[in-house]
Amino acid sequence: MEIEIGRGKSGRRAYGLDDIAIVPSRRTRDAEDVDIGWEFGPFRFELPMLASAMDAVVDVKNAERIGRLGGLAVLNLEGLQTRYENPDEVFEEIALLPVSEATRGIQRVYQEPIKPELIGRRIQEIKKTGVVAAASLTPQRVGKYYGDALDAGLDILVIQGTVISAEHVSTKTEPLNLREFIASLPLPVIVGGCASYSTALHLMRTGALGVLVGVGPGAACTTRGVLGIGVPQATALADAGAARVRHLTETGNYVHVIADGGMRTGGDIAKAIACGADAVMIGSPVASAKEAPGKGYHWGMATFHPDLPRGTRVKTEQRWTLKDILVGPAHENDGTVNLFGALRMSMATCGYESIKEFQRAEVMVAPALRTEGKNLQQSQGVGMVK
Repeated sequence: MEIEIGRGKSGRRAYGLDDIAIVPSRRTRDAEDVDIGWEFGPFRFELPMLASAMDAVVDVKNAERIGRLGGLAVLNLEGLQTRYENPDEVFEEIALLPVSEATRGIQRVYQEPIKPELIGRRIQEIKKTGVVAAASLTPQRVGKYYGDALDAGLDILVIQGTVISAEHVSTKTEPLNLREFIASLPLPVIVGGCASYSTALHLMRTGALGVLVGVGPGAACTTRGVLGIGVPQATALADAGAARVRHLTETGNYVHVIADGGMRTGGDIAKAIACGADAVMIGSPVASAKEAPGKGYHWGMATFHPDLPRGTRVKTEQRWTLKDILVGPAHENDGTVNLFGALRMSMATCGYESIKEFQRAEVMVAPALRTEGKNLQQSQGVGMVK
């Protein structure tokens, strides 16, 4: 429904994950009978999750840990791992930056050029651990560096930016033709982000097997404040899910919708899937693990942009292991630990056996539940931000 903003402008009402709640169905199910696994191309993952391609989230060691726990980690091939032989020293430097100098300091360390030989080396290091190797490049650089990643044995390529379209227009450079480029690749490709029905549909038509949905919802991203661009995640996912149905009807090809950012709790993840996601990409929860490479900090992919940074360095509270955060057991009651145990329990409570079934769950607009939850946690002395 269009809402009049003024005489000359109207807009749709949109909803974030905090604005909705999942409605229990007429049945419940034993949690042991629930399958939260995710099949993507030739691969199966026991957890429907990707760890964000952010330097403070994924390095080679964390890629192995996440893979062994059943998820998929995406390495940023334009980050510190491919700019420095020993990135740990740079992480220490970033962690010691005063708040007032954090953005400038991060911009400075990212001035170091990307080294193609390190792209191949990092992919090979992940492959040697026996887990699936996934990595990301931006549309601006994928043509230059993807060959080094493919030669090293990359399994899944993610072409990712803050906002990606299938039709980039430029009078200055020759834009990347996503349809032709993806068709030439011998491996599954994920593209994103996007936040609308039309863009999701156009990206699906490029031949990508997955589409990232979400523009600026993450804790370390400031795109919405800097550029004023963004769509609340529940609405963005529902629109992308509708685009997936149309594309499937037209072509017979199923494209995975991946919720990217803005999910801090197991309830957030459950609601994202109920709105249409096949899997979720999470950053801040993984960055808060004791094993995370960020030394207690997390920052967005566009934090180091030389002219217009659109990210911030966020302090994380590293209380739990990666295993605790993803699969438990939990020793907190605020939903930030055992994220995928919570997803399994949510599906069992509502009677759904698989992710695809859970996408059909009924949801309702329920901002009152958000207020009630915050009031309850505050009364118990539980902080809402970790």
